[in-house]
Amino acid sequence: MAEGQEPRDGGEPPVQSPAAPTPPAVSSELTAQRTWLRDNRLKVALGIAVAEGLFVALEDDFSRVTVIVIAIPVILFWLLAGRTLDSELGREISWILAMSQALAVVAAIVAITIPAVALVLAGIFGAVAAYLLYHDRPDKSARSAR
Repeated sequence: MAEGQEPRDGGEPPVQSPAAPTPPAVSSELTAQRTWLRDNRLKVALGIAVAEGLFVALEDDFSRVTVIVIAIPVILFWLLAGRTLDSELGREISWILAMSQALAVVAAIVAITIPAVALVLAGIFGAVAAYLLYHDRPDKSARSAR
């Protein structure tokens, strides 16, 4: 009996197949793809967020509030389950999706607040212009020089 082999009930050693398949080695191409995704995940997330922002800006069917409502479950998935997935690829994809949605939410909030800021700035500029027009009287010396 070979060393490390336990006999079966009948005292015979276990039968081993002569050509047991070995698990395939991880290819360097697959490792390179995973490394690329890990190194570029923020760029991918930014690209998705920009595309989503353009889509929302150009389409009338989707509001900024819709972006926020859709982002909530995606971000919650990453917080509650995505970080602990067994698959490295699954963790990376869930991170990319959560980050892109978080950036889209920031863009939606800015887009919601900028019209209000723009109105306030327009009001301030209008008030300053009215003040300058009202108080800007030509000097007597400038009139007499003509």
